[in-house]
Amino acid sequence: MAELTLNRNDSAGAAGAPIKPLMKGRQTRAAILDAALKLASHMGLEGLSIGALAEVTEMSKSGVFAHFGSREELQISVVREYHNRFEDEVFAPALRESRGLPRLRALFERWVRRVSAEVDSGCIYISGAVEFDDRPGPVRDALVTMVQTWQQALGRAIRAAIAEGHLSADTDPEQVLFELHGLVLALHHDARFLRNPAAATHARAGFERLVAHSASSAAPAAPKLRTRPARKSRIASPSSSSA
Repeated sequence: MAELTLNRNDSAGAAGAPIKPLMKGRQTRAAILDAALKLASHMGLEGLSIGALAEVTEMSKSGVFAHFGSREELQISVVREYHNRFEDEVFAPALRESRGLPRLRALFERWVRRVSAEVDSGCIYISGAVEFDDRPGPVRDALVTMVQTWQQALGRAIRAAIAEGHLSADTDPEQVLFELHGLVLALHHDARFLRNPAAATHARAGFERLVAHSASSAAPAAPKLRTRPARKSRIASPSSSSA
């Protein structure tokens, strides 16, 4: 399965450049970016501004500006950082699972956990799509690229499940991908907007129903699903054991 990763770090710079100031600059930029990501998760990408970020980080506007150069570059950097963290939490651990349906199930399960954990903040992929769906430009392009990269990874996992014989040969990967994305959108809506504590349970049941529709006799057995959320005040989620 091809990697999802992006180039995360800029080159180290010209030979002979001072190392300590460079490291300090990167640490400062990382701290600003972490604060920006938290702001964007609660206020949306449009809620980001150099001024608001300067206030939160207790830095000068010129200090923040020196690291990003513009509000647009700040927004794009936040999108990329969100994608990197999504990759680390959702994609990379799932690669430890066997190729085919076990890996596809792990990808979906970790996606569900991620969205469930974001119920009080929000998914930048989803909120960003609402903010920028009709606004062409570099920020929208960055969002589209990140979402398409994730969908391509899911598509490869679906096709691998077909190749392994876990899903029937006539399974349409694009249709499965579309329905998986639909389940997560429904999860986000019901968990965040309706505050339905059973939303994650319904999403998992939907996944298993979708898989069962296309599963072959060689498909690995599905794990037993929890029938109700553990706590009424929170979205149901499994224990935080690794995939």
